[in-house]
Amino acid sequence: MTDLTCLSAAALADGLAAGEYTSVDVTQAHLNRIADVEPAIHAFLHVSAEEALAAARETDAKRAAGQKMAPLAGVPIAIKDLVVTKGLPTTAASKILEGWIPPYDATIIERIKAAGLPILGKTNLDEFAMGSSTEHSAFGPTRNPWDLGRIPGGSGGGSAAAVAAFEAPLAIGTDTGGSIRQPGAVTGTVGVKPTYGSISRYGCIAMASSLDQAGPVTRTVLDAALLHELLGGHDPRDSTSLNEPLPPLVAAAKQGASGDLTGVRVGVVKEMHGEGYQPGVEARFNEAVAQMQAAGAEVIEVSCPHFPYAFDAYYLIMPAEVSSNLAKFDGMRFGLRVEPREGPITAERVMSATRGAGFGPEVKRRIILGTYALGAGHFDEYYGAAQRVRTLIQRDFAEAYAQVDVLVSPTAPTTAFRFGEKVDDLMAMYLNDVATIPANLAGVPGISVPAGLSDDAMPVGFQILAPAKADDRLYRVGAALETLLERQWGAPLLTQAPAL
Repeated sequence: MTDLTCLSAAALADGLAAGEYTSVDVTQAHLNRIADVEPAIHAFLHVSAEEALAAARETDAKRAAGQKMAPLAGVPIAIKDLVVTKGLPTTAASKILEGWIPPYDATIIERIKAAGLPILGKTNLDEFAMGSSTEHSAFGPTRNPWDLGRIPGGSGGGSAAAVAAFEAPLAIGTDTGGSIRQPGAVTGTVGVKPTYGSISRYGCIAMASSLDQAGPVTRTVLDAALLHELLGGHDPRDSTSLNEPLPPLVAAAKQGASGDLTGVRVGVVKEMHGEGYQPGVEARFNEAVAQMQAAGAEVIEVSCPHFPYAFDAYYLIMPAEVSSNLAKFDGMRFGLRVEPREGPITAERVMSATRGAGFGPEVKRRIILGTYALGAGHFDEYYGAAQRVRTLIQRDFAEAYAQVDVLVSPTAPTTAFRFGEKVDDLMAMYLNDVATIPANLAGVPGISVPAGLSDDAMPVGFQILAPAKADDRLYRVGAALETLLERQWGAPLLTQAPAL
């Protein structure tokens, strides 16, 4: 690795502003790194080298001309291939969209381009974001930089692996049930699910519209705050977009970097650790809580009695919305079109042939489950009941936040598992998101911060949850924990990863 690929996004931004190097230098260094490690990692589905360097040259020219620059101008970024990007392939890691070149940009891509961040390429994911391992990509799995025989999490394993492997200092993920935070946990990166509606979903290919939220994937909490502030804000094109400003996220991260948590009330969720969690995961979690308490935090055990039902509710609400959202992929308007080999060419038969060839097994499974749950004879029994459970979970959060400022838990119950280990055990695969799902059902923000290594020498994530629209609390507490742990380790966790 070159020195430039080792630097945080904040450090790169400072160096660019000081004229120590150019955006072309930084972008080329990361493109070189991608060329070196991609055969092993497969984090990217498409690398946009020419476009990235052109954007870097444009940013350098503006800086040289004395124009006012955005804080992250010139720092390259990778984009999960679920986000529509004009002129670049956007596939959602599905054969049904293979080769599709969008004619427009998602709102977050517009903001990234306007701020002068070169886009390195599009990262791999579980097809249409359905999975916890990135094994369900139609274009092959991504590998965990810590151990190439293990998964990088999902669905956003490509973005997390790219950041962990120093292929990109920043990346975009999307989180429907934990797809930013869980990959962050198992790769030793920082992953943030913002408050629902605080970052525009316009141009993000929908999986489950009431749950999806785009957010940052980075190596430090400050980098995540910088990217979050760039992406956030109201968008009139998104009907779910919050029409109010973000809280001061960067300022909160800088405040937290002192490591002082005096006066912060931290709630340990009784139902989100202990039985079912890997011993090494539980040990790192308890050690981190002890560090927070020693730094001045008041630690309180909090019960959220309906959280155990979140998993069941999610796996009814999410497939139902999947069934609705993926109905547009019919072979008629865009993407793959497959016509039946024999018999008449009817809309129904083209639709059936296209979906049969274009969707993978996991996508088909969730569409079928969701269609069943939405059926006339089952709607209230399944989907309606799940929505009522969702309301109870939201009430649990409200009652908990009346007692504490943030809630904490392990991000995932285990470290990264080996490829193929859970492919035939769907329940075990789905349970990777058991600790992250409640936040999506309630729309509250969450962050995963590296908490150390388990007994198997793989990263463990520490999850912090805050009330809706109080994302700044994530950054203050997350940055403080990051500082406390790095003082203990003597260096960031990722510096302990085996060299690729």
